[in-house]
Order: sequence, then structure tokens, then C-alpha cells
Amino acid sequence: MTRRPNILWICADQMRFDTIHALGNPHINTPNLDRLVAQGTSFRRTYTQNPVCTPSRASFLTGRYPAAHRVYRNGVESFPPDEVLVTKLFAEAGYDCGLVGKLHLSTATRHEVRPDDGYRFYQWSHNPMTGEADAHNAYHHWLRDEKGVDPDALFDTQRGFIGAGVPEELHQTTWCAEMAARFIREPRTEPWLLSVNPYDPHPPFDPPQSYLDRYDPASLPPPLFRPSDLDRQPQFARVRSQTVTAANPLAEDTGQEDYASQSERGYRPPDSYDGRKVKAAYYAMVELIDTMVGQILDAVDASGQAQDTLVIFTSDHGELLGDHGLLYKGCRFFEGLTHVPLILSWPGHVRAGLRADGLAELVDLAPTILEAADLPVPDRMQGQSLLPIATGAAPPDRHKDLVICDFNDSVGYSPVPDRTQATMTFDGRWKLVLYHSHDIGELFDLQTDPGEFDNLFGKPEVAELQADLVLRHVNAWAATVTPRGRRVSNA
Repeated sequence: MTRRPNILWICADQMRFDTIHALGNPHINTPNLDRLVAQGTSFRRTYTQNPVCTPSRASFLTGRYPAAHRVYRNGVESFPPDEVLVTKLFAEAGYDCGLVGKLHLSTATRHEVRPDDGYRFYQWSHNPMTGEADAHNAYHHWLRDEKGVDPDALFDTQRGFIGAGVPEELHQTTWCAEMAARFIREPRTEPWLLSVNPYDPHPPFDPPQSYLDRYDPASLPPPLFRPSDLDRQPQFARVRSQTVTAANPLAEDTGQEDYASQSERGYRPPDSYDGRKVKAAYYAMVELIDTMVGQILDAVDASGQAQDTLVIFTSDHGELLGDHGLLYKGCRFFEGLTHVPLILSWPGHVRAGLRADGLAELVDLAPTILEAADLPVPDRMQGQSLLPIATGAAPPDRHKDLVICDFNDSVGYSPVPDRTQATMTFDGRWKLVLYHSHDIGELFDLQTDPGEFDNLFGKPEVAELQADLVLRHVNAWAATVTPRGRRVSNA
């Protein structure tokens, strides 16, 4: 390398792994993500460390598991001052760092308290809707000052959890693309790191009408669902999630929910819905994200920096999207919620068109970008760099023996007041989930049951296997818990 690479880190919010055309979904249109897939390496079995925003983002920005950084909850007052963000390390190494969109390392229902994040360019916008931290929402300033649009009037007509939202030219995702391009075009001599974090495809499911028109619900496959899902869901009635009562996503929708506020549309799911309509709106939102990706990549190309820029595309966690009769997120560990997309592209360095099937985790991203920039990886980081696989120095079919995801009272809104704690491990075939606070277990064989319908936990025929998996599970989770404080004496 003649210079350290720029880092373009795009993180969608609540985007499932199975929403990219080039990676196996023929029902969605994602030409720009397909372009990244062709140019780079796709890590097809990547998992989040928590199925909720703040703990997941804390993990991939520190390179540490939730049990180590202990930022488990959405809605916390502030981020721990002794945890070090990878963006701060890049700023200290001379990178010009920028943020566009969400940060969400602490509560964003008011102006988010900034940690020592290293960002010089800071265009913060959490929820695009009105009612939360409006005075500090850079997207709202853009609407007023540059577009001559009142955000309150723009969102005033938005009421349901699904339907056409604001037009593309006024959308927060479009704003993200425009702000990112401005940062990329700035003259500078030092390399840069840019975090682009749009709110979509987070609920409510409200793409622009022009994108919603591109998807016919009747042509889409339904959510993963069997009537047995309704029978087993009462077992989880006291488990903290945004959906606690399963609904048949194949039934006819009975109407829109009545929401008390704009923001409530994004965290309180309806009691009934048409699963195919939800999927159509969600796919339309993903396609708008894809348009944003294309606009940002075009800005990199036009500035002559494509060869010097490592591009990362991922998501903080997924979305249940009607699978098993559930919507949104919470303490469940189905593939739609824990399995996320991850693509790395860097012309001349990262292998083009490679599909890597080794198990990976979002906690691996911080050490990956540090290694790419030839910067030291601190001992406190627990992730393992993916760069050897992406560059061809390591085989693509093996990275980790298993992945870990856990939940500890993590979701902010839930009809359930009970504190819930649960952990998941997955080795590529066997997924084990222990709901520690509720004495519930799940064991799925994804080789024979990829839809996760048949819970084998407690069945006599798998007793010996289950015992082995539980021991491995507990040992793996315990290894993520690290002592705090530097030892300075023997006593």
C-alpha cells in the first residue's frame, strides 16, 4: 500500500441477511449491493452480538462482546467513558472521521449524549420522524433550511405502521447519501473514515410511494409460518420482545393500528397484518437503501478514491418480518433477526466475487478495519479480523467455530415488564438458545430445519447432544466476560 485506505462503513438498521438479490433473493431489486457483491467478498454467515440496536452497535464499534462492554440496553443514559470506540482510534491515528445518521450508543429519544467518538464531521439524525430530539436532528435542519419543508407538516399525515411515506427526494435515506457525498468530496490530505447509518429499513414500513409501487405483495413468498407457531408462542408470553402474541401473517389484515405518536409506529407492532404487504414495503425500503449505496459509491468513484477505499456494508441486526407470526425485534434468536448481511469491497486488495461461508460476527469488524489500515488491534478487542479471508490469505469456509448472541433486558419497549436474559450459540448447524430468566430452551438443527420450526430441546433422542452443546454454550459465553481494571499488584 502507498497510503492507508479510506473506510466507508455503511450500516443499515434492522436489515435482514436475505434481502440482497445477488446473494439469493430473486424477489428484490438491489443493483448497487449486487455491484458490491461482485466487486468484493460477501460473508454469508455473519451474526449480530445482540438483536437490539444499542448493544449491537456498542459491540461492533468497540470490537467487544456485550458481556465485556456491558452496554446491554436501548435507552441507557450514556455510553461508558472507559470503553474506546474504534472510530476514536482512527481519529487518533490521523484519520478524518465523519458520521451521517444514527449513532445510538445511548438513548436517542432526546439529544444523544456523544461519547468520545472521534468524529469531526457530525451529521446526527436518529429517528427521521418528528417528536424526538428535533432541535438536534440534522435531517430536519436539511428539510427546513435546504428544501424549504416543515418536518412536522411532512410527517403529520403518517399514521400507520405500513404504507407510503415521504417522497424519495425528501427522505432521510436520500439525505444520508447527500451528506455522505459532501464529506467524501471535501479536500484533504489525510485518509478518512465515514460511518453512514440510515434509520431504514427499521419500522414503520413506509417507503416512498414510487418504491412501494415496485413490489406486488401477491408475487412475494409469505413469511415463514406454521399454525404450530401460534401454539408455541404462549411459552414466550413473559419474554421481553416487541411482539409477544403471535399472529397469523397469512390471514387477512383487519386494519391499521391507532398510534399515539409518530415514534410509537417504530416500536409497537400491530396485532394483525398481511405478511406479504409488510414484506413488500420492507423490500421497497431496502431498495431505497440500495439507491443510497449507489449514490455514495458514485461519489467515491467521481472523486477518484475508489482504489483507496475499503467499503463495508452491513446491518446492526435483522427483522422478524412476520416469521413465526412475529414482527420487529426483541428477545428471540431466529435467523431473520440475528443473521445479518456483510460485504467488504476494496479493489485490488479484497477478493472480488468471493462468497465466504465461514461463521463471522459483527464484533469482528473493528479489528478488520484496524488491520486494513495497518493500525494495532488493542488486546481488549475480542473480535477476529476478517481481512485474511477477504484478501485470500485464509480459506473462506472457516473463521470461527461458533457465534454468540445474547440479550439482557435489551429492548426498550415491550408489553412485558419482566427482565429477560438469554444467550444463543450457533455452530453452522446447531443453534442453541437458553432463556436463563425463564427456564426455556430452544435447539434447532438448521441443516434439516432451516425454518426453525422444530424445537428439539428436551427431546430424549438428542439428550446427549444437548448436554454437549449446553456445556460448549456456557463455556463460550463465559469466555466473553473479561475482568475490568488493570492489575497493578498481587493483592
